[in-house]
Amino acid sequence: MLNKILISFVILLLFSATHAGELELNPKHPDKYTVVRGDTLWDISAKFLTEPWRWQEIWQINPQIKNPHLIYPGDTVSLSYEDGQPILNLERAGSVVSGRNVKLSPTIRSSENIEAIPAIPLDAIQQFLKWPLILEDDQMEDWPYVVSSYDGHLMASVNNKIYIRGIPENLGAKQYSIYRRGPAYVNIKEDKNDDDEVLGYEAIYVGQARIERGGDPASAIITSVKREVMIGDRLIPNSEKDNFTTEFIPSSTPNNVEGNILSVLDGVSQIGQYQIVILNLGEESGIEPGNVLGIFQSNVTVEDTIGPNKRKTKEEEDNDRIIFENEDTNFFNRELSKLFNAIRNTVKNIDENYPGFANKKTKSEAINLPDENVGVLMVFRTFEKISYALVMEISGPVHVADVVRNL
Repeated sequence: MLNKILISFVILLLFSATHAGELELNPKHPDKYTVVRGDTLWDISAKFLTEPWRWQEIWQINPQIKNPHLIYPGDTVSLSYEDGQPILNLERAGSVVSGRNVKLSPTIRSSENIEAIPAIPLDAIQQFLKWPLILEDDQMEDWPYVVSSYDGHLMASVNNKIYIRGIPENLGAKQYSIYRRGPAYVNIKEDKNDDDEVLGYEAIYVGQARIERGGDPASAIITSVKREVMIGDRLIPNSEKDNFTTEFIPSSTPNNVEGNILSVLDGVSQIGQYQIVILNLGEESGIEPGNVLGIFQSNVTVEDTIGPNKRKTKEEEDNDRIIFENEDTNFFNRELSKLFNAIRNTVKNIDENYPGFANKKTKSEAINLPDENVGVLMVFRTFEKISYALVMEISGPVHVADVVRNL
């Protein structure tokens, strides 16, 4: 019941935020679309809407259909109009539905509903729902650690035995996750003179181990790895809450936020669709899983070599001429002024028309271009000051340090 209330509350926030802008249909939208395996709700909505995260606005509830929150391969989504407004209808595979329309809510369900299509590509984020952790500076210091491997090697892999110090004698846990302290996530400075603000440290997931024998040191067998286990790696007991799925309802944030892309997984310089990025926005900024933010290319600077070298008008030239003392009354000074300014203007013309001849260096001015919307991302996991997000759409180059904010 609480979960349904929370979902309803998020939907209410979505409505209040998105109704401010007019909903636009995709100009190439079909009248009907039959769902196939591999589809996501985002993909399907993108066939009908230019802003697919706003699908809740045109999907309605049909109480005649059992569990209308799920969509399955074979179902048909169709577009119709009611009072001039577009709405989406759902027809279950093998059945015809009449009457009221169906609410199509994006959800991620557990294994009993494995065939239902997800909201977003789960294979892109599944491992990051469970394993990545953001820690404080000294948070791992008290965790048990790998002191050696059975054969004394510095690195160990699957089925190797390792020895661990710091396992409590009375701890009944047998399954442990292995982590390694990763790099610090440092906030982007607004002022170069500001000190670095560390938002957290990445705990890099290494693998899984099963305790064989307690004691100091305890022994364990490595059961799976993402990377080789090393001396000094830390362990933490698994718990039931580690194994979770979640429901994502794409939504706007309840308040205006603005941050930056701090990093991208895999260390690439240019970011593409379905890549995971780390934001310097977290729970303390009001960010929640499902929040949709725009990506804006920012701080792009170009050199203007035209404006600074623009030819002056005659009035500007007259105002810029060299004036000799008493040239109004002194014939010699007046003629000298004419000669001097004529020579000066000739040299300037040569500079402007034959810059190579005069070896003139062109003037330039650095111009900051306005921010441009180049993509859309959706947050799927949050920490206090940091969140993980999946890039859903891109329309231009996306880089680390680009701005993210409400659409």
